[in-house]
Amino acid sequence: MLTEWISDVAIKILESTGYAGAAFLMALESMVFPIPSEAVMPFVGFLVADNRWQLGAAIAATSLGSLIGSLLSYAMGYFGGKPLVLSLGKYLLLNVDDLTWAERFFSRQSGTWSVFIARFVPIVRHLISIPAGVGRMPLATFIPVTVLGSTLWNCFLLYCGIRLRHNWILVHQYGHQIDVAMGVVLLVLVSIYVKRRI
Repeated sequence: MLTEWISDVAIKILESTGYAGAAFLMALESMVFPIPSEAVMPFVGFLVADNRWQLGAAIAATSLGSLIGSLLSYAMGYFGGKPLVLSLGKYLLLNVDDLTWAERFFSRQSGTWSVFIARFVPIVRHLISIPAGVGRMPLATFIPVTVLGSTLWNCFLLYCGIRLRHNWILVHQYGHQIDVAMGVVLLVLVSIYVKRRI
């Protein structure tokens, strides 16, 4: 079953790298790397549900990773501005339109609210730290807002993973239908990604 295989692979990767691996993945997620938190945190929830990881340590590690990644993106914007971001971003398939969207999102809201709200918005949450750096947002504001927004989002996904693990029997029961649905979703996402980025 596809869902079972994905689950096993993700859990083995996280188990072999430990909390540091989860923090590293979430640091990448908070930058321009195409690693969605939705592909990491639910499996962290699996490990917590199986009592292989401690809840507090999992939240602390992933929130720290999110902060580190956000600070690195902030530094790129602060010290290099948009030219540096775009020159490095091309190697990571950074979409210029997405960055422009993030900049507009940042400018429309007050800086504090834009950074917080962006943590719950797909695509924007990967990029919002860059315009925050370009705009010289004070770190005394940026850090607590980033930690709060990231932690809330990570905890939501972690909780979803725990609930899913507790209902894993239902996943097996409807495994074929889930596999078909996942296959269609993955195909659509890959097609959109290739069209927009390549």
